Amino acid sequence: MQIIGEQVETLVLSLSFWNPGEKLESITKAGEGNMNAVYRVKTNQRSIILKRSFPYVQKFPQIPAPIERIDTEYQFLKLVSQNPHIQSYSPQVLNYFKEEHILILEDFGEGSDYSFLYKENNKLSPKEAKDLIKYLNYLHKIEAPNFPKNKGMRELNHEHIFNFPFNPENGFDLDQVLPGLQDLSISYKQDEALKSKVHSLGERYLSQGDTLLHGDYYPGSWLKSSQGTKVIDPEFGFYGDREFDLGIFMAHLIFGGNTAEEIQNIFKGYVHDYDVNLQKQYAGVELLRRLIGIAQLPLDFDLEKRKKLLEMGKSMILGG
Repeated sequence: MQIIGEQVETLVLSLSFWNPGEKLESITKAGEGNMNAVYRVKTNQRSIILKRSFPYVQKFPQIPAPIERIDTEYQFLKLVSQNPHIQSYSPQVLNYFKEEHILILEDFGEGSDYSFLYKENNKLSPKEAKDLIKYLNYLHKIEAPNFPKNKGMRELNHEHIFNFPFNPENGFDLDQVLPGLQDLSISYKQDEALKSKVHSLGERYLSQGDTLLHGDYYPGSWLKSSQGTKVIDPEFGFYGDREFDLGIFMAHLIFGGNTAEEIQNIFKGYVHDYDVNLQKQYAGVELLRRLIGIAQLPLDFDLEKRKKLLEMGKSMILGG
């Protein structure tokens, strides 16, 4: 039997979830779990995913995070499960233990997220791109006026998207990512016109919008499984600008090497009206924060490539 720690085993066995005669066979990590602890629990009867939130970021324990984010994910997945067009794209909730901050979810089986898209010559297939746009089409139609405001998670995200990357005194040595990146970042951290526009976009992000968003729509939240493309980890979900989801998506298509024409063709499948300039501005901020912020991506880009992307991001922000 493979078990990750006695404390985890004790916790899992203590949950009032298991069937008579059900025996634990293994507990393993299910993916990296950037925000939450995520385990695959196998028994003699089934396999499930167990997610647990803590009052900090799983990947960066030094960063505090709202523990109630697991409740936002629960509310989000409940809404998606009621939509027949996209209910199969996200895991079904099997049980929710609010006091323990634990979600029990359907297991889509062994798979990987879409981080491979950052490697050269890896792009979304037409079917995958169509599925990811379809998901947003139906998600952005859902009406849920009582959905949690998710203020704490938005404030956390706001800090690491709109503030931290542009702070010259943030203490994050980018030369540990790639030598020369620290010097390259300085002009963006000192550009007052750029920072003013980023600040305005950050204020928009924090304000209440009219569309239910996934809130973190990038390759790390997409799962490539034997059953097709799935969408996971909606703990950043909130009501905001639809252009935010679209902009994050766009930025990561750029990181994945897609041309402007390819990106335009993908977004032709989006059925709702939206502000293309606002989408580009959000995309530009995402490009910059992923290059000079703490939430780094598995990129093989050299300094020159990063410089071009930083300039592109700046242009998208200021040109919108």
